[in-house]
Amino acid sequence: MSKTRGFAPQSEWNKVNWRKLEQILFKLQKRIYQASQRGNVRVVRKLQRLLIKSWTAKMIAVRRVTQENKGKKTAGIDGVKALTGKKRLALVASLEVYRKAQPTRRVWIPKPGREEKRPLGIPTMYDRALQALAKMALEPEWEAKFEPNTYGFRPGRSCHDAIGAIFTAICKKPKWVLDADIAKCFDKINHDALLKKLNTYPSMRRLIKSWLKAGVMDNGTFSSTDEGTPQGGVISPLLANIALHGMESAIWNFANSVWKKKGHYKRGLTLIRYADDFVILHQDHKVVEECLEVINKWLQDMGLELKPSKTKITHTFEGFNFLGFNIRQYEVGKHHSKQGFKTIIKPSKESIQKHYGQLSNVINRYKAAPQEALIRQLKPIIRGWFLYYKTVCSKETFSKLGNLLWNKLQRWGYRRHPKKSKTWVNKKYWGTVGKDNWTFKKGESYLPKHANTKIVRHKKVQDTRSPYDGDLIYWSTRMQKHPEMTSSIGKLLKRQEGKCAHCGLTFRDGDLTEKHHIKPRALGGKDNDENLELLHLHCHDAKHGKKINLSELDDNPF
Repeated sequence: MSKTRGFAPQSEWNKVNWRKLEQILFKLQKRIYQASQRGNVRVVRKLQRLLIKSWTAKMIAVRRVTQENKGKKTAGIDGVKALTGKKRLALVASLEVYRKAQPTRRVWIPKPGREEKRPLGIPTMYDRALQALAKMALEPEWEAKFEPNTYGFRPGRSCHDAIGAIFTAICKKPKWVLDADIAKCFDKINHDALLKKLNTYPSMRRLIKSWLKAGVMDNGTFSSTDEGTPQGGVISPLLANIALHGMESAIWNFANSVWKKKGHYKRGLTLIRYADDFVILHQDHKVVEECLEVINKWLQDMGLELKPSKTKITHTFEGFNFLGFNIRQYEVGKHHSKQGFKTIIKPSKESIQKHYGQLSNVINRYKAAPQEALIRQLKPIIRGWFLYYKTVCSKETFSKLGNLLWNKLQRWGYRRHPKKSKTWVNKKYWGTVGKDNWTFKKGESYLPKHANTKIVRHKKVQDTRSPYDGDLIYWSTRMQKHPEMTSSIGKLLKRQEGKCAHCGLTFRDGDLTEKHHIKPRALGGKDNDENLELLHLHCHDAKHGKKINLSELDDNPF
């Protein structure tokens, strides 16, 4: 184990200077990213080996899977979960690249709105930590290689960036659209093809191969895995992205190879991919059909194929759904638009029905519950939905949903008090917030309204930018303005200049954050922004535990 400053082990988990470890790790990842950009494979491999062996990276990997991850209390086949500080340090000391992976535990989860279920493979806590460590080394290398129009499972990129890319591609000219979905993408990836494309150094290759070939335990029955990546693993999304890397290049190479027509084929040709869903856009129907054949052939090399039921060619004037949005162009008069059409993106009918169904189910389940309990259950569902859709033309949809919800809540109130007048029921359950006299309210708790949401356009991420490029100001500013960021957290980020109030590090995409009350509520502290500060999840844990003097720890030669 390296004894250089920042890499020597600590005896107590709560005394670790996480600020310093995060800085060391990020500098190393940034160097891997820059070397990969230059095409210097030798330096990339050298730095990846250094990262994999470092105590710093091992500590952060263990913290992520045992302290920050939502599945920290979900056990693999060994039954290990929710580790204490001592056990976390023991896990760090035991992490070795050469250890063979254990089988994953098979869990079946229902697919939303369908009878079929999706298989999840839950690795052991040891394998999860090792996967997090491998991901730290591999992700910066591949972030420098990934194509600009891939958005799913990548740091700093979201669904809204993919939708923004589609709008940019079609806003000037109507186009034909190939809307496609890859059938059982995670379950069918060819292992040999994936490992060949990964092209990493031998010990990392053996490690990833052992995860792919580890097998699964389903109710005590072992099954081998000859294809696919286990859904539920920390590194699985990255491996899936690596497997699908090259789709954009494939259609561009095809366009460049067309004799005497490559200018026509390349003009306006766009492929936008989010995870295993993608669209191909072009103004010529024939070009889109030929691209479909190219992609089908390209996918066969990875052992994949398109799902016929979810693959179709349509036109932007007919519209299509992507990531819960409906994208469509409408013909208008020349006085409305010089182009003669308008591109309108709004929530899809399916997502509206699903959202209202969720709200209705909650209200039906809480028929006899107190009003505060109903508000507590509905609030995150409503807030999450309108934050996701507030970047597009959703005002009319928000208004419609607000009316439907208002009627449903009124019926909920009338049912509880059949012998009271409607006026009495309305006064009991509705109050005034600001200028709105019809807010579903109890005391200080009230239900936010869809229609009160302001439409704020999202600015798409710049082409090949990555959080590993070191431009923390750019990424911090994007975090503050992210569509799914609540206004309260956005204000705190702006006030704190994008930095954690405890450790002082700049927040990065994927960091788990929590609000901390400066003056505790037990001592009369309020929930307003003046009494709140934003912290990393682990910093919040440290704040409520033993307080650490960071300046003293900086002088500690570890």
